Amino acid sequence: QVQLVESGGGLVQTGGSLRLSCAASGFTFSRMSLGWFRQAPGKEREFVAASSWDNDNTYYEDSVKGRFTISRDNAKNTVYLQMNTLKPEDTAVYYCAATALSRVIRTRQNYAYWGQGTQVTVSS
Repeated sequence: QVQLVESGGGLVQTGGSLRLSCAASGFTFSRMSLGWFRQAPGKEREFVAASSWDNDNTYYEDSVKGRFTISRDNAKNTVYLQMNTLKPEDTAVYYCAATALSRVIRTRQNYAYWGQGTQVTVSS
């Protein structure tokens, strides 16, 4: 049974940092691309960052480039999202997701497995 469990969300002031974690089980972690998506109230779920399994490439949504970093620890079956210089517009529920694809991994529909989400709130 595939499980993705996010943690690390919370309330932080503008300019602060948070580190999200996503612990995975039920599949071969090293052979899966991992992504982070977010959904703000009244908006669609959007791509934030992804890590490809076959070449270690990482991809970012433009608004988080230079502020967020995705990383993975294959030994711990865990993917992380380090978020620095947070802004109020980063407020959302953040979801971890997994896909067997190694390309086209910015697309939400290409992910088969999802976590339950963790709330990130950035106060102004």
